[in-house]
Amino acid sequence: MAITKEAFIAELNHDLAYEFGAAVQYVQHAATVTGAEYDAISKELIIHSNEEMMHAVSLSNMICDLGGVPGVDVEERQTSSVSKEMLEQDLAGEELAISRYKERIAQAEALGEYGVRRLLEDILMMEEEHRRDLANTLGK
Repeated sequence: MAITKEAFIAELNHDLAYEFGAAVQYVQHAATVTGAEYDAISKELIIHSNEEMMHAVSLSNMICDLGGVPGVDVEERQTSSVSKEMLEQDLAGEELAISRYKERIAQAEALGEYGVRRLLEDILMMEEEHRRDLANTLGK
């Protein structure tokens, strides 16, 4: 579990790239999802996109506070022409984010970065809410 501060910052920058990518993917999916059964989630995807950008701002501030420089990379995202597949892609992205943030929280704890840990916990709670929204829409 031992991690250096530099490696932790690098992981936060990787998380930042995922957040940028998630925001882009949600915007694209919200615009292209079709079907009456997806009307409500389409609006929710825009909210998710805005929340992912808030996560990006928070991560950028954490990175700076730790002495790093926030990156501008955007992680590759998925698209589909099938609405259900789009939502499955979004759900998979949230599952990955939840996994990554749980790991990052443990790393922050190990580094004694308790304020960073708390901020990461806030992001994790929002990602779990996104997962619930998507899972409910998909009937999972």
